[in-house]
Amino acid sequence: MKPEQIYQELKDLAEKFEITVSEQNLRTTGIKVKSGLCKVKGKNLFVMDKHKSIHKKIDILASYLTEFPHEDLYIIPAIREILEKKGIQTIGT
Repeated sequence: MKPEQIYQELKDLAEKFEITVSEQNLRTTGIKVKSGLCKVKGKNLFVMDKHKSIHKKIDILASYLTEFPHEDLYIIPAIREILEKKGIQTIGT
């Protein structure tokens, strides 16, 4: 799969958890901020720095999604493999 397709699949998976992924320019905030999950008006929002490379976006979003129970969801094999690798890395750290 192309990186753009992988990223889109991860964003679609986030939607299944009722998380909206929003890409924002975090450089203009004036303070040091990082991509991550937050709650805005009771809704889950994942704010992604739009200046990150596609590979970094995949890494960041996949790392967060491993924290959610996805074992019972249908996920295409390529995405499931990414999540499993990230889960192992998270457990090891």
